[in-house]
Amino acid sequence: MKFVRNFAVAAAVAMTAIGAASVHAEDKISEFRIGVLGGENQSDRMRSNECVRSKVEALLGVPTKIFAPADYNGVIEGLIGRNLDMAWLGASGYAKTYITDPEAVEPVLVKINVDGSMGYHSIGFARVDSNITSLDGMQGKKFGFGDPNSTSGYLIPSIEIPAAGFPMESGKYFGEVVFTGGHEQTIVAVANGDIDAGVTWADGLGAWEEGYNSGALRKAADAGLVDMTQLVQIWKSKVIPEGPVVLRKDLPSDVKLKVTGLIAGLASLDPECAYSFMAGEIKGMAPVSHETYEVIIEARKRKMK
Repeated sequence: MKFVRNFAVAAAVAMTAIGAASVHAEDKISEFRIGVLGGENQSDRMRSNECVRSKVEALLGVPTKIFAPADYNGVIEGLIGRNLDMAWLGASGYAKTYITDPEAVEPVLVKINVDGSMGYHSIGFARVDSNITSLDGMQGKKFGFGDPNSTSGYLIPSIEIPAAGFPMESGKYFGEVVFTGGHEQTIVAVANGDIDAGVTWADGLGAWEEGYNSGALRKAADAGLVDMTQLVQIWKSKVIPEGPVVLRKDLPSDVKLKVTGLIAGLASLDPECAYSFMAGEIKGMAPVSHETYEVIIEARKRKMK
């Protein structure tokens, strides 16, 4: 547990410095609002984050609420409008938030995988009985993205897959390219045969049959939504920077410090809550800065042109 404690201390030190520089921060808050990205149904998202909500509420002594909009953009807009105080964003979601308003949020923590790495992959997958084993078998077939603001569910595969020789416009190679709405929707759509293949996210560690160690496949497998032995991986992206836990930039410095310390120590203080909140097995949390996401911000800007 030394790893997690050390990072909790480092996070607290980092946030103290950041808080001291936030001269325009509010003096106090009357409530705390946590935004949760889409990707699974609302009731599951509320349940997965309830343990964090209750811990934050007890720590801050103010009512703490969870907001789970239907799509990623709902959380992003909530952060930009200062209607949310915290969220775990994907790298692309953070990029959009920063591009729209650089003063809206600041990244404070990032998930560390069980092997000590800080990243994950976009995973392409199909049904085993489809006999599709790679993108070479997808000509004329239906391919699903998740959410337009998802890093692994859209941004990265929409860059890397065409670069590998498979254009993503409907009819050019794939018969049809669609948005499903989120990671869970993509997984269920493939499992049900509604689309032939799609992309989601996973750390790429551990056993495929369990949905890897963490990610949307692991959550879907844990929830009994899919039997991973009936799915096959057909594509894997390069490593993607893990998305940050962000806080509203103008929060009081003591609130930032307390919440950051709580989340940083979650894996050691309450492993079950950490598993639920971070979509699977993790080693801990580490401080992170804006610089980690500059490459994703540039990729997002290029897609906007």
